[in-house]
Amino acid sequence: MIKALVFDMDGLLLDSERIVKRSWNEAGNELGIPGIGEHIYHTLGLNRKARNEYFKNAYGTDFPLEDFNQRTSDIFFRIIGNTGIPLKAGAKELLEYAKGQGYKIAIATSTSQAYAIKEMTDAGIWQYFDGGIFGDMVKNTKPDPEIYLKACESIKMAPNDCLALEDAPAGIHSAHAAGLKVIVVPDLMEPDKETLALTYRKYETLYDVIPLLKEE
Repeated sequence: MIKALVFDMDGLLLDSERIVKRSWNEAGNELGIPGIGEHIYHTLGLNRKARNEYFKNAYGTDFPLEDFNQRTSDIFFRIIGNTGIPLKAGAKELLEYAKGQGYKIAIATSTSQAYAIKEMTDAGIWQYFDGGIFGDMVKNTKPDPEIYLKACESIKMAPNDCLALEDAPAGIHSAHAAGLKVIVVPDLMEPDKETLALTYRKYETLYDVIPLLKEE
């Protein structure tokens, strides 16, 4: 019986990954490194430290990491300053339903705490959460299970009483390894057959999770 929901954030609740990809491509073009946005498919679910290591490995020690990060940050905030970060379809409706039915709700995102809380507050959804763990609160990034184990602890729930909601393979592996049932709502990439086998359900939108909870 499901007693709690543990959500990823980027690409699941917030439609942010496409903006990140755009900011990487724009910054890469400025630095003479075209197409760098395509690397997002290899970094979904990673925290900033792990993502930095990825770029060093992909481009070598001469990669202008500090400059790239500053440019992408400036571009990202310029974009969302004009448009905000849209909510994914069904995000608010699912959170409202789950809260109304008494489910505990936690976040398990690789994004840093201060930034994640700000973005969820701006999007009008932070008030639904009872707890959570952020990327700067764990030693090991997804697909390691640490973040999901600690997210369950933050709401005083056993992993097997929790349902994880994810969009990316690294998060699926993380939640499954922690012992949660996993629902995947793909965003930028579809899970492969082996990863999909680790999930409980696959849905097109978060709206589709509400009928499942009604069956519980």
